[in-house]
Amino acid sequence: MFEINENYLQLNESYLFNTIAKRIEKFSASHPEADIIRLGIGDVTLPLPPSVLQAMHNAVDEMGVKETFRGYGPEQGYAFLREKISEVDFRQRGIDISPGEIFVGDGSKSDTGNIGDILGEGNVVAITNPVYPVYLDTNIMRLGKSSKIVLLPCGEENGFLPEMPSQRPDVIYLCYPNNPTGTVMTREQLKQWVDYALENRSLILFDAAYEAFIRDKEIPHSIYEIEGAAACAIEFRSFSKNAGFTGLRCSYTVVPKVLTARSAEGSNISLNGLWNRRQSTKFNGTPYIVQKAAEAVYSPEGQQEVREMVSYYMRNAEMIREGLTEKGWTFFGGKDSPYIWLKCPGGMDSWTFFDRLLQECHIVGTPGVGFGSKGEGYFRLTAFNSLEKTEEAIERIKNFQQ
Repeated sequence: MFEINENYLQLNESYLFNTIAKRIEKFSASHPEADIIRLGIGDVTLPLPPSVLQAMHNAVDEMGVKETFRGYGPEQGYAFLREKISEVDFRQRGIDISPGEIFVGDGSKSDTGNIGDILGEGNVVAITNPVYPVYLDTNIMRLGKSSKIVLLPCGEENGFLPEMPSQRPDVIYLCYPNNPTGTVMTREQLKQWVDYALENRSLILFDAAYEAFIRDKEIPHSIYEIEGAAACAIEFRSFSKNAGFTGLRCSYTVVPKVLTARSAEGSNISLNGLWNRRQSTKFNGTPYIVQKAAEAVYSPEGQQEVREMVSYYMRNAEMIREGLTEKGWTFFGGKDSPYIWLKCPGGMDSWTFFDRLLQECHIVGTPGVGFGSKGEGYFRLTAFNSLEKTEEAIERIKNFQQ
């Protein structure tokens, strides 16, 4: 009889947000009159920017004309988009990233989960705790629950930032601005990790999906702002939150050409080449229409529209912060991130607070323990709902009785 991948049996029965959706569905069935406000999953609510929408219309028209129709595109992404990414996101910040180092994908979730395809199973992998579940789950899918997966505790006592591991890891996952805690790393703090990786020949997988929400000019937007990072880091970026692409699906991954690893035979192997080989085999590329939409993000109009979208959500974040402060609750994040990491009031555990907030206030958030054991007793709120719904949610929270 055929075998299954037994590692999947070591995962939680369902993905965190599927579990939350089932609880909401059950509550809604018994309370059909409830007006539920969702501050849980990080999905956006504003429509696509006008320049993006127009670019999509134009691209659809092109697809209907024989002379401009496009079939299969390049797996790495069309040059017109990769060149804009290189220029605007990196070179204008003084970072030397070429179009050949950029791979357009269908979401950072996919790429952060799939990057393990080019990494050996003998690697020791360090992952923060709490953490975006995809990092941990996809490694369990590959490796099972083993000593090769090392969790780096991030608690209130260390500002929710990981400390240097006592055991040398081969691969290190970092996400800043952080999901779920909303915390950020200063340039000096990120430099310590780059220096550590260079010294120990480790690889950093750096998720910068929320860089557009950074307000503090001293906080780096890219790991490549740190000297030497191109030789030790892969960076993941997304259009989902800053440009409203959660339903379109577009992202990119940067794999510098100077980034190499040694094979078992002792040869220097380009990770850029390996990722290109993986993508060419397993991925047919992001649709042309979607890539034209992403290109529009980099037009002058698109850049202004994206800034306005980000500002809208950050006003929501500020509103949540002010409301929680007035309530007297302890929280973190929400300054350079759309996520607010709330300490559950009255010493409640994460799921108890989830249930009470849903039942008593008809508000949905995300239980911190769903992001790892170090998230127990915490709760994630997002700024991605509408201004009106966020205002209403804060008024309801103010009336919450402990």
